[in-house]
Amino acid sequence: MEKDRIEFFRNLLNERLRALLAEAGATLGDLTDEKENLADAIDLASMESNRDFQLRIRDRERVLIHKIKEAIVRLDEGEYGICTHCGNDIAEKRLMARPVATHCIDCKTEFEQLERSSRDL
Repeated sequence: MEKDRIEFFRNLLNERLRALLAEAGATLGDLTDEKENLADAIDLASMESNRDFQLRIRDRERVLIHKIKEAIVRLDEGEYGICTHCGNDIAEKRLMARPVATHCIDCKTEFEQLERSSRDL
């Protein structure tokens, strides 16, 4: 991958990482600030449901943060944009859509088909 494209993806990954970390910090503050007096059990249940939903979203974002950090390491090691399965280049369009991608579209499609067929058994 060319040097300017490497820097483009490095900036893209770092910006997404910063945004996710900022969002996580804001959510943590929101979750700890919800010490208000609730009128009844329905309000309490609604608050707990919203809190659970927020925590599930943050857990998914935590996984994405880890993947972004791994992608940055791959950039540093010169392995970014290379499929970890077949060793072919990952298309730039795929990296634009999913900057943390570790597989080319052909390998990813193959893995997904195998996963679907194993679930159907």
